[in-house]
Amino acid sequence: MRAVAARDETAFRTLYERSSAKLFAIVRRIAISEAAAEEALQEAWVRIWNHADRFDPALASPITWMTTIARHAAIDAVRKGAERVSATAVVIDEELADKLPAPGAVADGLTAPHLRRCLEGLDADRRGMVLLAYSYGYSREELSRRFDKPVATVKTILRRSLIALKECLGGR
Repeated sequence: MRAVAARDETAFRTLYERSSAKLFAIVRRIAISEAAAEEALQEAWVRIWNHADRFDPALASPITWMTTIARHAAIDAVRKGAERVSATAVVIDEELADKLPAPGAVADGLTAPHLRRCLEGLDADRRGMVLLAYSYGYSREELSRRFDKPVATVKTILRRSLIALKECLGGR
C-alpha cells in the first residue's frame, strides 16, 4: 500500500490483479446490473489510487480498507442511477458476504445448499427481510413499511438473522 501511495504503477497493477475479483464480487452484490458493478469498481480503483496515502494499517488490513471503498463506490453508483437502493441501505455483513458466492457465480457444492438450508431455518418474515434487503437492496424504511414494523425492529431482525445465518454456516 505504501508503494501505491507513492504512485508506483507496478504496485498498483499487482494490487489490482490480486484483489479486483474480490472487490468486484462485493460491488456486484450491491449493484443490480453488471454494468453498474463495473462502473462502481472502476470508481473504487480511482479512489484507492487517489487516497492510498490515507490507508492506516493500524486501523484495518488493506483488503478491508479497499472493501469499504468499493462498497461505498457501489452504493454511490446505485444512488446516482435508476437502481433502487435508498440512502440508508443496509450494508452486508462483511464476513457473511465473503462466504456468499457472487451473483451469477457457480457456488461451490457445499455453500449453496448449506446457505439455502440456513435461510430456510429462519422464520418466513425474517427470511423475506434478509432476501429483500441483501438480494434486492430494500432499505430498512422500505422493509418497515412492507412488514409493518418499526425501523428499529427491522434493524434488529436483520442483525439477528445475520447472526443466525453466520452461526448456521458454522464459521465457514
